[in-house]
Amino acid sequence: QVQLVESGGGLVQAGGSLRLSCAASGSIFSINAMGWYRQAPGKQREMVAAIISGGSTNYADSVKGRFTISRDNAKNTVYLQMNSLKPDDTAVYYCNVDDFGIDHWGQGTQVTVSS
Repeated sequence: QVQLVESGGGLVQAGGSLRLSCAASGSIFSINAMGWYRQAPGKQREMVAAIISGGSTNYADSVKGRFTISRDNAKNTVYLQMNSLKPDDTAVYYCNVDDFGIDHWGQGTQVTVSS
C-alpha cells in the first residue's frame, strides 16, 4: 500500500508563489512517474505537470514558464514550484504517483489565488 501526503497549499495573492510537495510512503516498489493534477469547481481534473523516468517533464500550456516540477528520489517526494500565480490557478491540486505501473493519488491540497 502506498500513501501520498500532500502539503504546501494555501492562499496567495496573484503574482505570488507556492511550493507543493507530495511525499510517498509505504510499500513502494519503483516510482516511474510523478505528477500534479488540479481540479477547479465545475471543471474536469487536468494534468498540470509530470516528471517521468529520465527526468523529462510535461506541462500544461497554461502553466509553462511559471510552474516547475521536480522530485527527490531519496525522499520519494515530488514538488511543484508555482510562480506568478493567477486566479485561474485556483483549484484543488492532486499528486499522482505511478509506482511500478500502479497509479496512486494524494488527498488533494487547496490552492487559492486571490486578485
